[in-house]
Amino acid sequence: MEGKLKHLEMLQNTISRMANNSFLLKGWTVTLVVGLFAFANVEEMESKFIILALLPTLSFWLLDGFFLHQEWLFRTLYDYTTTLDQDDIDFLMDPISFNTEERSWKNAIFSKTLRLFYLPILCVVIIAIVISFMDTDCSILLAKLINS
Repeated sequence: MEGKLKHLEMLQNTISRMANNSFLLKGWTVTLVVGLFAFANVEEMESKFIILALLPTLSFWLLDGFFLHQEWLFRTLYDYTTTLDQDDIDFLMDPISFNTEERSWKNAIFSKTLRLFYLPILCVVIIAIVISFMDTDCSILLAKLINS
């Protein structure tokens, strides 16, 4: 029984690490996007910094989807391991055999939790890009609205 508990503990530690990585990515996304907006200087709306905000948003969204996908697979492996007898425990840590269409990386990227976090950020960045390429009077008006 101790072997099974050790294996389940190893799996749970891996699942926790994936969830922690996902949490850290979300924090870094917000930090980088807000920092790039600060460098963009709202009154002048320098588009190069605003466009640069697309890079961490999209890349961290994909990476966050990867971690969520891995977390799903390890949870499935954990559930499978709980059903095994003590003698059948092989300390398998490769969850790829549990990969299904419903637990795919694509589905993880477009899961409800990731969409609810990354889509609003992406929309704000895109709106800021559009505004930065518009007439400067519009940018100044937006800056006054934000500062008031």
